[in-house]
Amino acid sequence: MVKTIEGSRAAPRTPSIDADEVAKFSAMAADWWNPTGKFKPLHRLNPVRLKFIRGTAERHFGLAAGAVKPLDGLRLLDIGCGGGLVSEPMCRLGASVTGVDASEANIKTALTHAAEQGLDIDYRAGTAEGLIDAGESLFNIVLNLEVVEHVADAHQFLKDTASLVRPGGLMIVASLSRTAKALATAVIGAEYVLGWLPRGTHDWSKFVTPNEVRTALLAAGMTPEPATGVVFKPLSGAWILSDDTAVNFMVVARRPEA
Repeated sequence: MVKTIEGSRAAPRTPSIDADEVAKFSAMAADWWNPTGKFKPLHRLNPVRLKFIRGTAERHFGLAAGAVKPLDGLRLLDIGCGGGLVSEPMCRLGASVTGVDASEANIKTALTHAAEQGLDIDYRAGTAEGLIDAGESLFNIVLNLEVVEHVADAHQFLKDTASLVRPGGLMIVASLSRTAKALATAVIGAEYVLGWLPRGTHDWSKFVTPNEVRTALLAAGMTPEPATGVVFKPLSGAWILSDDTAVNFMVVARRPEA
């Protein structure tokens, strides 16, 4: 049975919910764990972003680099978790993981796969606003990965998710920048020319810039760092970290202790 966050279905504030976006990803839910299917780009992207998340957490919390379970004792929220492509590795690294997604179909996929892997992950169908309204305890780490470009109100969504970070904790946001280069590569190239993603997966007008992300996080009382770019290398087929934030980027933000 899928656990639903109390208040999520009829929450009075719904910046997380764009009904068309939820329906779109619900239709693709069964394909989440197919490395050559519709989510192939995310499978390729996963190694670099997982390494980035782990390294950021180790530095921020003073954790032992190279430990088997460096995130042991940390409470982590994967908001917009989809089928669990990031939630599962974070659980294996020792974190107590809560994965939340507005699509019940995605959560069913995530629950099934985690059970097959013997992983204990708290998956819930719902929204960030539902967690807030239900009085959810705060998290050491909030991961906000490739979701902000799919919500109804990006600025409010970022503020809401930031409010779930406990003092001394951190948030990592990953998204697509609203630039001509992103339109040409992430939408036209990836969806219409190369066919890496189903056509219509992304709406370029909903992309956000690194500065817009930083502005929202500052308004939420967070201390954001400069964005880090992530670029694809066609010859190797790998993603690497870069200074180029014109397409994919990540922003780390910390909540002060005080």
